[in-house]
Amino acid sequence: MTLAFPNRSRSYDEAGQRVRFIGHDGMFEVPFFVETDALSAATATATATATAGEADYLAAFDAARATIHDVARKIYGSARRTIYVLTAADFR
Repeated sequence: MTLAFPNRSRSYDEAGQRVRFIGHDGMFEVPFFVETDALSAATATATATATAGEADYLAAFDAARATIHDVARKIYGSARRTIYVLTAADFR
């Protein structure tokens, strides 16, 4: 099966400074996180600043959703893990 993202929901994890989203491989849920620093790399903006908040990070995620999902598919295909954390290096 291939990794799909039928559920558009996402949430901000303030403690981890990252946005959580879920992929699906058949009937299996695959948890992903994208670090706030990576959102800047994905959107080519300075999102991850000291003054950015939850709404800013979620908006940045929404703006770069297609790119984030493409990177998630690439990372998922390279190795199987229990969770996946996308970092800025993954978007270079």
